[in-house]
Amino acid sequence: MILIVAGVSGSGKTTVGAMLAGRLGWRFADADDFHPAANVEKMRAGIPLTDEDRRPWLQALVAWMDERIAQGKSAVIACSALKRAYRDVLLGDRPDVRMVFLEVGREELARRLAARQGHFFPEKLLGTQLDALDPPQPDEHVISVADAGDPADTVASIIAVLWPGEGAVSGASGVGGGDHEAET
Repeated sequence: MILIVAGVSGSGKTTVGAMLAGRLGWRFADADDFHPAANVEKMRAGIPLTDEDRRPWLQALVAWMDERIAQGKSAVIACSALKRAYRDVLLGDRPDVRMVFLEVGREELARRLAARQGHFFPEKLLGTQLDALDPPQPDEHVISVADAGDPADTVASIIAVLWPGEGAVSGASGVGGGDHEAET
């Protein structure tokens, strides 16, 4: 299984995704690492990405996920997946891919971005992300999870929704299947 932890910048998708991967014993990847250098430079300069800018990025993510699926390896990937069109590409015809969308209020997002150090995504682009956001709709089969305040509590909420009754998951009892390898 590939589990995509999605949300706007500052939603905690990387922190929650990495914690979730660790808890499950699955490999973790951050979709930011799949952006071509030109995309990173645009964002660093405060220029919002276009759909055309995102096309090679989405293709790289899909190739990575498809490779993992073909190998029978589970993983968690943190990815913004702001637009339905992006989620459609990522989820596609892949029954082994699930998506959890983190819901966080605008004020909290702004606070987190202002406190973040050393990231290429500037706080001033938050408005463009929120403007571009197509909230997941029920027919997309995307699970929305409200921010629990503490990343560990958010991870616990995700596990409770995806694997009811699993309790303290540690990569066993139908939840595992990863290759116990971390990637950042």
